[in-house]
Amino acid sequence: MKQYPHHLDLQPAMHAQGAVRLPGSKSISNRMLLLAALAEGTTDIRALLASDDTHVMLMALQKLGIRWEQQGESQDYIVHGTGGTLPVHQADLFMGNAGTAIRPLTAALAVIGGDYTLHGVARMHERPIGDLVDALNAIGGNIEYTGQPGYPPLHIRRGRFHAQRLQVKGNVSSQFLTALLMAAPLMARDQDVVIEVVGELISKPYIEITLNLMRRFGVEVARDGWQAFTVAAGQAYRSPGTIHVEGDASSASYFLAAGAIAGGPVRVEGVGRDSIQGDVRFVDALEQMGASITLGDNWIEARSNGVLKAIDADFNHIPDAAMTIAVAALYADGPSVLRNIGSWRVKETDRIAAMATELRKVGATVEEGADYLRVTPPAELRPAAIDTYDDHRMAMCFSLASLDGRERRGTAIRINDPKCVAKTFPDYFEAFAAIANNNLI
Repeated sequence: MKQYPHHLDLQPAMHAQGAVRLPGSKSISNRMLLLAALAEGTTDIRALLASDDTHVMLMALQKLGIRWEQQGESQDYIVHGTGGTLPVHQADLFMGNAGTAIRPLTAALAVIGGDYTLHGVARMHERPIGDLVDALNAIGGNIEYTGQPGYPPLHIRRGRFHAQRLQVKGNVSSQFLTALLMAAPLMARDQDVVIEVVGELISKPYIEITLNLMRRFGVEVARDGWQAFTVAAGQAYRSPGTIHVEGDASSASYFLAAGAIAGGPVRVEGVGRDSIQGDVRFVDALEQMGASITLGDNWIEARSNGVLKAIDADFNHIPDAAMTIAVAALYADGPSVLRNIGSWRVKETDRIAAMATELRKVGATVEEGADYLRVTPPAELRPAAIDTYDDHRMAMCFSLASLDGRERRGTAIRINDPKCVAKTFPDYFEAFAAIANNNLI
């Protein structure tokens, strides 16, 4: 495992320029692993993300009897599918803080049946899962809370499913719907399964990723807008053979923002105009702020086009990448407002509270609401030691405050507990230093 210091100091950088090869998408990687495990046949997954969250999923699948092999030193994996069954019917699974692992696995294990316990780090036990459990138990699942109701840890026993129509709330996390969609073919052996969304569905682009990958594994989902999804009876996951993981569009946001703030051009490689990830729409927000964006088939490039303009926008569709906008707002020509970001409250930390606290350290005036953030940039950024709350995105976002903008100079930034980036991007700070004139000390 990579070793990290207790803190990392970033010196101000006058210019950002260069190219970065992105690690694989976390959202795609963990979905692919589970679909490959549930499929008939063997799947060759290319360029899987190397991170804590994918390690959690790989270890869980191994404990469940799924065979996989890493191809040498590469990030290519062979996964041997079991056609919707699991060889091991009793297991204790540690899920770390990986929402993309625990939520789909909960649904799959509940439907397949067995005796399983799922638990994670302390923060995982504070992240809600009740809407998913309620949806599964309402149709015959047998899931119990072994700690605080509504949250992991969980004990899953064999249920008696009578699924034909089920409902799930959509306003807390889209991962609950993703979990039910991925498990639906296992329920739809003899009858269609309809999943209805109650209320607003947030983070819709992540559902598009789920539907796209299910299609590539041979399962079609019919949808009625964003309110109902139907999986026809008799469908089963089948290996697509070889499948490639796109570069992570959320991770791309830090480098593209660096180009927009500090000159550029900065190019990210591994994701482009045809990406299946909604977070590529982050570039729309950068363009609204005045940056120049160019897209290729498998790359995106950003450069500064003057002082960034303040933005007032709804970021419900890209909640993860929106965090980058909150820090880019330090370089804007006035107050920026990020709206409809209530889901930040139940992520790796309470990101609205954490972001407000750390932005104030560097001099910003911040108004924090239940589901919005107003950021007024300071005349001058102040040096600060940034607490990261064991949240990878907090660490990566605040590296940007070390960059010189057109009218606002960067500042010395200390990142406390930088090892949190291992969740999705273990080599982030080396990649950042490579485009920021090696400002890492």
